[in-house]
Amino acid sequence: MEKGIAHLRDAGVESPRREARILLAYALTVSPEEIMAESVLPNVKGMMRYEALLTRRMSREPLAYILGHREFWSLSFAVGPGVLIPRPETETLVEEALRLFPERDAPIDVLDLGTGSGCLLLSFLHERPCANGIGVDQSQVALSFAERNAYDLGLWQRLALVNGNWTDEVSDIFDVIFVNPPYVALGNITSLEPELAYEPVEALAGGSDGFKAFRQLAPILGERLKQGGRAFFEIGAGQADRVRDVFAASGLSIVASVPDLAGIPRCLVVELSRH
Repeated sequence: MEKGIAHLRDAGVESPRREARILLAYALTVSPEEIMAESVLPNVKGMMRYEALLTRRMSREPLAYILGHREFWSLSFAVGPGVLIPRPETETLVEEALRLFPERDAPIDVLDLGTGSGCLLLSFLHERPCANGIGVDQSQVALSFAERNAYDLGLWQRLALVNGNWTDEVSDIFDVIFVNPPYVALGNITSLEPELAYEPVEALAGGSDGFKAFRQLAPILGERLKQGGRAFFEIGAGQADRVRDVFAASGLSIVASVPDLAGIPRCLVVELSRH
């Protein structure tokens, strides 16, 4: 494994020892703990698989794509090319929504715009067994992953998946709306970590300034919110004030800005302005 660690380190992978162990375990179909305990005898086919996996990771293909899944909210989500990989900081939206809608058995209506893998919607439904949801995405590939995850988690009966642009195909109103929009300025895409080159650019790039999706959503979001409803938006570092101005012009108010574990404002809580 030391050779694999060195290769990953040379390729610029941030945690080469951890990832080499994970890849070796995956190749040998054992647990990473068994690799740490050195209780596994490698075999030729397994080591050939390991070398192939190392080559993929050395090219900076995301580990989640190689493994075919990513943990989010302590749940396993299937992912692959064509769908955005769930990030730990995005859990901030789920945590805040659960805090503001604390009644476990409440009949909550949920909308997830740009649902991707379904991680936000499905994590919330998992915690609120009487909630129902709709996930919307322009990408059929992303929706196929969301559907698979809904079935794997046993939640498929409580959601519908819609192929569409934002709220164009939705006519209901909702208590909770999740939005993790593309918010990276187009000119900054190439300066991001190499792994992001494998992920769908339409899920990352928010126009020339990063705010295109917010401008699109501001005039239409209020029509989909119930009175007392809340929308939970993910934002990038330093975007809160600009988004606040965009929403205010459309009769929406930001009532909270919630930091992620790194202390970066990550979740904006939005409601209809009170007159």
